Amino acid sequence: MNWNDIAFDWNQVRAFLAAAEEGSLSAAARALRQTQPTLSRQVTGLEQSLGVTLFERGHRQLGLTAAGLELLEHVRAMAEAANRVALAASGQSQAISGRVCITATEMLATYYLPPMLRKLREQAPGIVVRVIASDEIRDLLRREADIAIRHAEPTQPDLIARRIGSLRGRIYAARRLLDEVGTPRSFDDLSDKDFVGIDDTEALLAGLAAQGLELRLEQFRAHAASGNCMLQLIREGLGFGFLPMDTGRLFDDLVCVLPELFDAEIPVWLVTHRELHTSRRIRVVYDLLADELGPLTEAVG
Repeated sequence: MNWNDIAFDWNQVRAFLAAAEEGSLSAAARALRQTQPTLSRQVTGLEQSLGVTLFERGHRQLGLTAAGLELLEHVRAMAEAANRVALAASGQSQAISGRVCITATEMLATYYLPPMLRKLREQAPGIVVRVIASDEIRDLLRREADIAIRHAEPTQPDLIARRIGSLRGRIYAARRLLDEVGTPRSFDDLSDKDFVGIDDTEALLAGLAAQGLELRLEQFRAHAASGNCMLQLIREGLGFGFLPMDTGRLFDDLVCVLPELFDAEIPVWLVTHRELHTSRRIRVVYDLLADELGPLTEAVG
């Protein structure tokens, strides 16, 4: 290998990749937790080291030049290799200390995860936990998190997934709303009622239809991208909504509607990367979450 030809450093390459994928220097700086001037200097330094212009810098967003597009494929390969090195090193760590990042939906992270982490603190006080409460799926292969609690089975072969069980999805309404419109006795009674939905309401409608509940898109007069926001909209009486049963039971102002007719299954998966699964600190957290999530879910035969 000709080492003299490698004149740039990894931080510059990482800055270029982040800017290319995020579409702007400001977004890339936020993703890497840097200031925009620092990231801009790194990108400029890479351009100077390589002797090429990588971006056409517009007013609002960056555009890759031909040289930038050609370089991007190689840089992504470098990033994947760097991730594999980090994963392999993490997997060999036998210390029950250090940082572990957990991602879960907003509702799980808000209402169920904190007492689990209290037990973790008692058992392994050296572990530092970062929680990403998000209804968007985080990429474990790119180290956006170490462990994920998901409601869908992952398809990536490098992930280890364990089906913990299922939560039950039910229809809920605020007591104030039922005082106004009455308590429904059948699915037909919901045909003219307002509902609170999520961003992808059309996919929700398809799932509801499979449960025998036929609703129309125009019935969803309030939408939320956030699970916790959706919960509060339901509690405010802006419409009927769908919640995990255990979450709905936490609030006295909510009433479960038609439980004998609507009983949706919400699978719970615990996921980590196969190499991280050999790390003691990851294994400790993973096993504790599995034990604590078990009683919240139904056993899977």
